[in-house]
Amino acid sequence: MLISCSDQLTSLDKWFAICEHNNEDSHVHVISKKKLREFYAKHADAEEPLLAWHRTASKASWRTLNDVRNSFHSADFVGIQTVFKIKGNHHRLIVHIKYESQTIFIRHVLTHAEHGRDAWK
Repeated sequence: MLISCSDQLTSLDKWFAICEHNNEDSHVHVISKKKLREFYAKHADAEEPLLAWHRTASKASWRTLNDVRNSFHSADFVGIQTVFKIKGNHHRLIVHIKYESQTIFIRHVLTHAEHGRDAWK
């Protein structure tokens, strides 16, 4: 069954261009890789772990946090965000996952110290 992802998104999320896709067979759509590139341009040690996360997430079909944790054991749900530890505990990737539309919105990529300040919450 084809559905329009934009029908399921909030008005803020509709700003992002989301195309129609098959909800049963689709993989997660990550928006946007630009934030990852900007972060690893400043923190070269995060490049490979972030790219590995992106490769895994882009091929996934997550329906619940448990599905996410099958791929990334350290994923935590904080408020409405999912937090991933990148490169052990050196960096944090904070995303919002829309399971019903198979869309991940990258909200923040932070160092461990920046994450500890809680300004992202």
